[in-house]
This record gives sequence, structure tokens and C-alpha cells, in this order.
Amino acid sequence: MFVNRIARGLGRHRLRYAVAATAAAAAVAIPLGLTPATAATAYTPATHTAPTHVKPTIVLVHGAWADASSWSGEVTRLQADGYTVAVAPNPLRGLSDDTDYLRDYLASITGPIVLVGHSYGGAVITNAATGNPNVKALVYVDAYIPDEGDTVADLSGPDSALAPGASNPASVFKLVDYPNAPDNIYDTYVLPDVFVRAFAGDLSPAKGAQLAASQSPTSLLALGLHSGPPAWKTIPAWDLIGTNDKIIPVAQQIEMAKNAGAHTQKFTASHLGIISQPATVTKFIEQAACSVR
Repeated sequence: MFVNRIARGLGRHRLRYAVAATAAAAAVAIPLGLTPATAATAYTPATHTAPTHVKPTIVLVHGAWADASSWSGEVTRLQADGYTVAVAPNPLRGLSDDTDYLRDYLASITGPIVLVGHSYGGAVITNAATGNPNVKALVYVDAYIPDEGDTVADLSGPDSALAPGASNPASVFKLVDYPNAPDNIYDTYVLPDVFVRAFAGDLSPAKGAQLAASQSPTSLLALGLHSGPPAWKTIPAWDLIGTNDKIIPVAQQIEMAKNAGAHTQKFTASHLGIISQPATVTKFIEQAACSVR
């Protein structure tokens, strides 16, 4: 496996994997109903107020080597269209910890939720939404859609721009120690030239360089931990696939979407289509949101 091969390439021991706990904390949804009818008389017919459709809260989850600003274009548009939007924190400490963090965050939201994940964020939402009755739709954008037992590294496939890191980590990552890390686990930073070329192919070189310089560190545990029971088995899934994605090649994305039974759409975008084409991404999210009743 990818992380094991990284560890061997560094001359270290194998990683121990943990399966993310996926017990969800459910928020209580407020049912919609008709308002009381006015009293009928011989001359005045009874009247009723039609139920009002409540727009779901849109919760956006960013991916690895990123932060909440990735979603700036979508947040502005969704808010202008009347949606309540939250960009959830994603600590990037590993799938188990990140899942627990998001699960607790979702428990604080009442009413219906459309949960959106980009890249590694797709793996996090897949685990965190399991068992939460308020999550009505899962939306994936250039994202991992793991089944139980899958890892992000395995799902990237051999054609990913990150694949050379399996045998030669220094060709892709800068590895940095971080406090209280497990043995042989490091924070990763994607090398600037790899970031600009592989992540940001449809952004200007200057923008790509800015994003590379400001990337958030991501623990190796984010790449190697096994996924738990997937939420898409009980929650409808939607998947927007960038056809120029060099991090999660299109064939990998199509296979994952098919496995999850997702409503699928393609767009001509790099892995960072959420930044280069926020209008297209917003429209796709709103399509999923309109399906929620």
C-alpha cells in the first residue's frame, strides 16, 4: 500500500492503521406541517397555508493541503442564492480524527444538510455522515468516495501525479515532523512544482504558486487509514468529476461514482475546479440541494 511503501522507502517500520469510528450524533429535525385551518362558516370556506420548503444548510469540507478559502467562490454564490452555508473545519490529522471532528460539527446543525466534500474531504464526509439522519445528500467534487476498507492512497491509482511518492517520497513531498505524531508518521507538503502542475493546471502559474506556498500540512494518516461504513449506502450521492484532474484521474473517479450509485456530471477542470470554476460547482451543489425535501 502507498503509505507502507513510503515507510519502506524511508527505511522505517510499517504503519498501523485504524478504522474510523462512525457512530453518528443525530440532531432532531423539525417536521414541516400545515398551519391550522381557519374556522369554516356557511359563507367562508376553510383556507390552508401551503407548507414552506426549507432550504438545507450547505456544509462544505475542503481537502488535503488546503483550507476553508478553497470554497470562497461557492460560499459567495450560495449565500446570494439564499442558502445558509458553513465551511466545516478539517484538521487534516488523519481520517479517524478528521471524521470525529466533522461528525461532532454536524451534530450542532438542526434541519436538513447537504454535505459537500472536495478531494480528501470526500473521504471525510463519507465516514462522518454515516448514521446522521439530517444529512440528506452527499456531494463530491473531484473527490474520493471510499467504500469500507479503502484508503485514499489506494484510490488515487497508479496514474495519479502523487503515485511516484510511493517509492520516492522526496519526489512529491516535503516530510516534516510534528508534535505527538505516531512513529514514522510525518506531515506532508506537496512540492511547489508538483502542486502547480498537478493540482492547479487550469489556474494561472502565479495563483498556483500562491496556493502551493500557503498549503496546509496533511498527516500521512490522511492517506493511509482505512475507511469505515460509507454514508452513501443510505444517503443519495452526487459526483462532479473534473476531466483534467491529475490527482484523482478521471477513470478512478468514474469507478468510485459508479460504486456509490452517484448522480454524475463531468466538467473540464483540474483538481482545483472548485477554485477555477466556482459557478459550475455551485450550480451542481444546488441541483443536489433542490432534490432535498
